[in-house]
Amino acid sequence: MPIIEVQNLVKKFGSFVANDNLTFSVDAGEIYGFLGANGAGKTTAMKILCGLSAPTSGKVMVAGYDVSHQSEMVKKRIGYMSQRFSLFDDLSVWENFQFFGGIYGLPSAKIKQRTSELLGRLGLESEKKQLLGSLPLGWKQKLAFSVAIIHEPYIVFLDEPTGGVDPITRRQFWEIIYETANQGITVFVTTHYMDEAEYCNRISIMADGKIVALDTPANLKIKYNAANIEEVFLKIARS
Repeated sequence: MPIIEVQNLVKKFGSFVANDNLTFSVDAGEIYGFLGANGAGKTTAMKILCGLSAPTSGKVMVAGYDVSHQSEMVKKRIGYMSQRFSLFDDLSVWENFQFFGGIYGLPSAKIKQRTSELLGRLGLESEKKQLLGSLPLGWKQKLAFSVAIIHEPYIVFLDEPTGGVDPITRRQFWEIIYETANQGITVFVTTHYMDEAEYCNRISIMADGKIVALDTPANLKIKYNAANIEEVFLKIARS
C-alpha cells in the first residue's frame, strides 16, 4: 500500500478551486518531488497532506490514516521542515532538539539518543552548546532537517528546503535526503530548483490547481523531448 494515496482531491475556497481533482500516490522510501509555479496549488495540497487543512472532497490517505477524519494521527507520523526554518535562534542546538523532541512526545532517553545520532551524522557534536543563531545558514538547514526526523516519522515534508544556500551546500543536503530515504523514510519535497528535481525518484508538476505531468525525471525528459527538467517545466508552463 502506498504511504500517501490521493484520489480526486478537490479543495475550494468559495468559488476558487485551489486543487482540482488531484490523483497520485507515493511509495514508502520514495523521494517525491512536487513542483509548480507560485499559485499552482502546491502549498494548499501540502497542508492537506500534513493534516492542517481538510479537503473539500476526495480521499487523502497518509501513513494509513484518512486526513479528513484522523488528522491528529497523521500529524504524529510525519515530519515537516518549512522554507523559513522553524528552529529557535536564541536556543542552543541541543536545546532545540530537546524542545522539538518533547513536542513529538519522545521520552528524555530517546531524545538524548536521537540527538547524539543525528549530530554525529552531521559532524556537529562539538557545536551542540552553540546558540543556533550563531551558526551558518547551511548548518541551520541541516539541523532543521534533523529535528524534523528526530521522531523517525514515516514521511518528512520539505517545503523549499534549500532556498538561499550555495550549490555545494544544496548538494550536501541532498546527500542527507538520500540517506534518510535509504532508511525507509519517505521524502516529499517542493523546490524551485529544477536541477534538484532530477534527484527525485518521481516528480509531479502542477499548473492551475491540476497535476499536468507525473513520472520519473528520465521519462518526462523523453516525453517532452527536453534536455533537463527545467526545459520540461518551461514547455508545460508555456502551453
